[in-house]
Amino acid sequence: MMAEFHARSAFSFLRGASSPEQMVQQAAALGLRTLAITDHDGFYGSARAHHAAREGGIRAVVGATIPFDGAPLPVLCATREGYRRLSRWLSNQHLGVEVEHGPLNHGDLVVLTGDREGPVMRHLLRDDRAAALRAAEGLVAMFGRNQVYVEILRHGLRDDGRLVRHLIDLAAHLKLPLLACNAPVHATRADRLLADAFTCLRHHVSLDQAGSRLAPNGERHLKSPKEMARVFADLPQALDQARRLEERLEFTLENLGYRFPDFPDAAGRPMAMAEQTALLRQRSLEGAEERYGKPRREVLKQIEKEIGLIDRLGFSGYFLIVQDLVRFARSQGTLCQGRGSAANSVVCFVLGITHVDAFGQRLVFERFLSENQRKWPDIDIDFPSGERREAVIQYGFQKYGARGAAMTANVITYRPRSAFREMSKVLGFPPGLADRFSSLGHHHPDHDEGVPFGSLVPPSHPRANALERLYQSVLGLPRHLGQHSGGIIICDRGLDEVVPIEPATMPGRTVVQWDKDDCEDLGIVKIDLLGLGMLAAMQDAYEICARRGTPVDPARIPLDDPAVYAMLHRADTVGTFQVESRAQMSTLRILKPNHFYEVAIQVAIVRPGPIVGDLLHPYLRRRHGLEPVDCIHPDFEPVLARTLGVPLFQEQVLKMAMILADFTGAEADELRRAMAFNRTDERMRKVTARLRERMEERGVEAEVQEKVVRSIGNFALYGFPESHALAFGAIAYQSCWLKVHHPAAFYASLINHQPMGFYSAHSLLQDARRHGIRALPVSCVGSGWETEVVDEQTIRLGLHRVKGLSKETAGRLFAMRAARDFESLDDFLMRVAPDVRERRLLAKAGALNDLPEGMHRREAMWQVELPFMRDLLPVERERGALPAMSMAERLTADLATQGLSSGPHPMKLWRKGSTMKLVDAQGLQGLPHGMAVEVGGLVICRQRPGTAKGHCFISLEDETGISNLFVPRKTFEELRLTIVSEPFLWASGRVQISEGEQRTVYVTQVRPLPGADARLGAKSHDFH
Repeated sequence: MMAEFHARSAFSFLRGASSPEQMVQQAAALGLRTLAITDHDGFYGSARAHHAAREGGIRAVVGATIPFDGAPLPVLCATREGYRRLSRWLSNQHLGVEVEHGPLNHGDLVVLTGDREGPVMRHLLRDDRAAALRAAEGLVAMFGRNQVYVEILRHGLRDDGRLVRHLIDLAAHLKLPLLACNAPVHATRADRLLADAFTCLRHHVSLDQAGSRLAPNGERHLKSPKEMARVFADLPQALDQARRLEERLEFTLENLGYRFPDFPDAAGRPMAMAEQTALLRQRSLEGAEERYGKPRREVLKQIEKEIGLIDRLGFSGYFLIVQDLVRFARSQGTLCQGRGSAANSVVCFVLGITHVDAFGQRLVFERFLSENQRKWPDIDIDFPSGERREAVIQYGFQKYGARGAAMTANVITYRPRSAFREMSKVLGFPPGLADRFSSLGHHHPDHDEGVPFGSLVPPSHPRANALERLYQSVLGLPRHLGQHSGGIIICDRGLDEVVPIEPATMPGRTVVQWDKDDCEDLGIVKIDLLGLGMLAAMQDAYEICARRGTPVDPARIPLDDPAVYAMLHRADTVGTFQVESRAQMSTLRILKPNHFYEVAIQVAIVRPGPIVGDLLHPYLRRRHGLEPVDCIHPDFEPVLARTLGVPLFQEQVLKMAMILADFTGAEADELRRAMAFNRTDERMRKVTARLRERMEERGVEAEVQEKVVRSIGNFALYGFPESHALAFGAIAYQSCWLKVHHPAAFYASLINHQPMGFYSAHSLLQDARRHGIRALPVSCVGSGWETEVVDEQTIRLGLHRVKGLSKETAGRLFAMRAARDFESLDDFLMRVAPDVRERRLLAKAGALNDLPEGMHRREAMWQVELPFMRDLLPVERERGALPAMSMAERLTADLATQGLSSGPHPMKLWRKGSTMKLVDAQGLQGLPHGMAVEVGGLVICRQRPGTAKGHCFISLEDETGISNLFVPRKTFEELRLTIVSEPFLWASGRVQISEGEQRTVYVTQVRPLPGADARLGAKSHDFH
């Protein structure tokens, strides 16, 4: 027997304990030729099994386990028609459509009678042979006699013999074939522990409570043909049927049958390819006149070159459909722009899909599309997150139908925190242990060598080893299915016949059962309609400016504004896009960009890749004349001059290969794809050998050859697309321009779109104050729902900041207030009718202070607890009996109810009440290198990036600004609990001055800030 037809993977969600890849790899190692993954209720793991099977040289059969009479039934797809029918059946079941079994009875599907939970064997376990016979007859009636196989299992259990005898009799009575299976739910015997843990999670019990729910032994793993032949030596016919069934099942995902839709004409008729190309050419030429005025010959030549390739690859309709989505968005006044490799295309630029002039920026089209790369183009479009982007997504659903479009899935995997929490729960550890694990920062494996379990569970604990083993085993396995943030796929016919569709968590959306990588691997085209929080904030800022009579056209924002570059030089970029992190700020002070292209470089260069690949420092040294510019070869000067001889971008490497080795665009793209793998990969060696051979033929010196290959090697691991950097650079620059010229609109919009970016709303408000922006508190008399601009130096916090206040209550408030002013608290409560919880929230937040009676918060909190009369006679309330809140109490109330405060910074209050003399953030900037220093503040950021070798970076905020701390690895490990858990820290160390006159405190000691009130701590940005 060379096949297993009833395997389940971890995509059966708590019913399988190994990934599809692990199952396939183990099957191949055991010598199996065929493996069928039959996950519960779908084809979830089939795409990954198919991909792994191709690499492992075996065959992956597609199947699923579906409900039949309340029991799980394994069904296998024999033909593509069978796959289509089962896919639609599964979609109907998930979408709540009445499921009819009739369409499955067409001879294209094969069913097994199942394991001990299945529709037949479950009755035999109770010795109810009549019910088992009825169930088997039902399968025959539903699927057809030739499609039903009686599954035989032998797992070494006491009643195996009796069950097998009954199944043999049943098969003989109904003239059905026997089929030997092992029904594995994990790849190896050693995986049984995790399978038991999943069983506990499925039944919501601990291991001690699981009892007979657990598998009696570890036999449900993949077995070799030799072992299966031994187990079923007395039933050779069951082994022979496995060989025959293997021949019957002709379908694999190689012939999925997906097709991208053609673009329709004005009458809705799908256009032929030639018609689509003609329309694409027409729209491109029209767009070229809009973009360039009278386009140059070279531009028209490049457009024609791109359209020729697009036509040959059959992608014309794709570009038209993407443009249609962009046109719809702009018709609604929605900002959007394409990014990624699409920005390398002049056609995308003139169609309005991207905003980067690929011709003017000398970008390489082959980075986007090439002759030898037949996969579909990947166009990512950024929209403002929220309702505006959702409108575009819904436009796609309405245009292509509920069964013609869906979002790609996002497989949520077990990450360190969820893995530790659930595995410790299974083993009976208290919930507090998982809380301690999270608080200690162990959930960031990129910069931890491993979890020190000894600090959490004593090594002598009898379940310590089991906890560590389960934790390591479950990491990375699928936990549940979510939806991709914006990946939508469409099909020329029923998408539900290509992949099952399910309801998404968001209303009005559906999601397929595969993620974006699975879809791409199978040739299913995804269009990314991504939501960008900063784009939403910027659009709102532009609208605020327009309402205030100072409209801004983003396309006309000057890219040479001295004030913007002065701000970038100061690294005064809190709240801006992509240049606001601590690392970005540090590099800004060194790079000091003076023109837009350097902003794009700034966005690209502060990434883990360029830092590890030693690309950052050579560029910065050359930028300041500390080392000579070396373009490697004179012919590379036009390519590398702008980046001072350092190949920072993928497009540069492609051009280098095309110039010095005479690579065609297709060969250059082959090089790019080869470099996506490890440099020892065979494909990389072959392409590098060809590169050397071509350079040798052209007489390139050996030293230059080595530099080229070394540069390409660095790029292979750490390259960044120039087009992507330019697209994000444009948003980064525009966000900085808004902060400089319209700060009130900038901060109001940012606060309205939290959480987003690197800083909390509280830190943004503190930064606004340092820039002269006054924030008025929330008020039932003066606030709208969102934070609004009062004047160029003043914003008013919106009622949306009050946590727990419903939009319905706020809507009544605005309607009542518009009808007539509130006369009193009783008038407000009677007309707006907030519930008890909302009354308390509004009083605590100070939102009732502006009512005519002029109450302070504590008085309001008392008054809202008293009954009020709904009659015509006013009630006299006793007033003034309670003292007003102190400033610290008001800050505490603000942070509890709104997550921010318009009051003073907590550190300002701390200094008034403390005798300690600590250097503030502003004072730190004047201290000399090496000076001993003590600082303190509110922790707003903790980071341990993978490139930092275990060292930790902390940002402390006070009323004057932000102090940066460097905590060496040893100190961090010794003081981890304090560092990761305390909202206010005191730190001592010495001042370090690095390039750009940047002060950092090299920390030698850390402890909680004495006298600080933890309730005044705001949310920090930790370990992202």
